Amino acid sequence: MRVGFLGAGRIGAFHAEILKDHPDVGELIIGDADPQRARTLAEKLDATAADSVDAVFDARPDAVCIAAATAAHAELIHKAADAGIPTFCEKPIALDVAGTLQVLEHVRAAGIPLHIGFQRRFDAGYRAAREALAAGQLGTLHRAHVITADPAPPHPSYVPTSGGIYRDCHIHDFDIIHWVTGRDVVEVFAVGANRGADFFRDAGDVDTSLALLRLDDDTLVTVQGSRYNGAGYDVRMELAGTEATLVVGLDERAPLRSAEPGVKWPSQQPYVNFLERFANAYVAELNAFVDMAAGRIPSPCTGEEALEALYVAEACDLSRREGRPVRVAEVRA
Repeated sequence: MRVGFLGAGRIGAFHAEILKDHPDVGELIIGDADPQRARTLAEKLDATAADSVDAVFDARPDAVCIAAATAAHAELIHKAADAGIPTFCEKPIALDVAGTLQVLEHVRAAGIPLHIGFQRRFDAGYRAAREALAAGQLGTLHRAHVITADPAPPHPSYVPTSGGIYRDCHIHDFDIIHWVTGRDVVEVFAVGANRGADFFRDAGDVDTSLALLRLDDDTLVTVQGSRYNGAGYDVRMELAGTEATLVVGLDERAPLRSAEPGVKWPSQQPYVNFLERFANAYVAELNAFVDMAAGRIPSPCTGEEALEALYVAEACDLSRREGRPVRVAEVRA
């Protein structure tokens, strides 16, 4: 299989490193808006450098992996659909709902498989939680709590084009809540605050976030986020049922400390970023992408599923801005 890579930045290089030794991948063709960056990565991985992004499509690869800048995702998926190429793309599909719907219509018309990068679906802890809940080991689920907290804020230039904390960070939480529980979010109430740098406020965003979600079976879910979690990269999910409580992400590298005397846990250094925390999940995710491109499995995360997570993010952002509960059906309409 010949795989085209679009985007040679940090996440693109990470994905290419994973696939370069995959037994089903014979060649990587790397393109980037900066041709020199593509050449540098290609030399490192003994891959083929394309002179431009369009040149990757001209090479007619068997599959394409999109890890370019967020604003380029929609255009590149459109190009892949025109070329009839199975596609993996990091979230988001597009910067808004209208653009996402246009992409999905094109993908359906072209008949290509599309895999959107929600890597938490491939994390061992989230998979175990999903299986335990489905098997009834927790009893009836009454509440859940999810956290996504970065140790330090992104570069100021990133924030105005990120879509805001609910679309950028918490969209992963919204997807995994649905995937683990099998339930849909029907109503949200979200708030936010700015306790740090002014560039969040200047972009109409917040650096600290809270949301209350109501699922379609009346289960309540709380969502917490931060751009200033100095203890480390913290991503967890707590599921509390009538029989047991299960926590994803509670390991020896969780950035937590106990105030109880004599408690030494945890003993290892905290995770510093998402690449560390989800390294194994990314490997499993890209292996699944290859299987999808080869026709062995359907998409493990379709564009339609990504759209559902985006609807929840849109509802949360609207709720935060207008200070009221918002039903997801309102933004869906």
